[in-house]
Amino acid sequence: MTKRALLLINRHARKGKDHFGGAVDRLHQLNFELITTPIQDSRDIPALIRKYSPHIDLVIIGGGDGTLNAAVDTLVEVDLPLGILPLGTANDLARTLNIPTAIADACNVIANGNLKAIDLGWVNGKYFFNVASMGLSVRITQKLNKGLKRRLGVLAYAWTAVQVLSRTRPFTAEIRIEGKVTKVKTLQIAVGNGRYYGGGMPVAKDASIDDQRLDLYSLEVRQWWQMFPVLWTLPRGEQGLLSSVRTLAGKEIEIVTRRPHGINTDGEITTTTPALFKVIPRALRVYIPRGDRATG
Repeated sequence: MTKRALLLINRHARKGKDHFGGAVDRLHQLNFELITTPIQDSRDIPALIRKYSPHIDLVIIGGGDGTLNAAVDTLVEVDLPLGILPLGTANDLARTLNIPTAIADACNVIANGNLKAIDLGWVNGKYFFNVASMGLSVRITQKLNKGLKRRLGVLAYAWTAVQVLSRTRPFTAEIRIEGKVTKVKTLQIAVGNGRYYGGGMPVAKDASIDDQRLDLYSLEVRQWWQMFPVLWTLPRGEQGLLSSVRTLAGKEIEIVTRRPHGINTDGEITTTTPALFKVIPRALRVYIPRGDRATG
């Protein structure tokens, strides 16, 4: 049966321009009826989804995590499933869902029609897939540029982190979970809904995108040399083993700071503290590979 899909590809994504034609050809071969429209700015995505939602069965988005984040609120609003073509730099949501990076294979995943209902994070009215964070990560996002991402790929995050680390100062915050208040002095607080962020780092060793909880870590480094064990453990999600890293979890988390701090959701700065975080269970249907566990 022919499926009608809105195909939105961010041609400014790391691989967007090069793979647009191939994606269209493969989806046509797989019997999709496509509406394609160029994206000049990710801020155009919500209006395009709303415009075409009465006429389509799904939305296919080609780009990175930032492009997907621009679409998530509207996808929930119109209740349409999502197909992912990983064309960005980090592709952390695609990694979490085991979606292949080869575009022809990613198209096949969508055509096979295996839907999974995933949890979403929510902060101050904004949905997110992977991680929302404040502190060091916001400085990295502000410093990171598209040219560097195109040249270095995932290594651009590490390179930028080294540049901004020496100029990032700790801030104080109150973390409130289920009536318990924890006061911290921290370089970064990350609140994860999915498994991966920052180019493949697990937010917690056992985190998943359907566990109906948020995983938080607070980076409370007091001496510069304490960053070395942090950098060693982050790629494996084992940062919680360190005395300089506090880990917490819950379905609802409130964070209050003395002055507003920007919050990065899936690589885009979208809100500020004070912040209320929630996990929204089974909020969005996404196409995943055959054989993977589907919850919807």
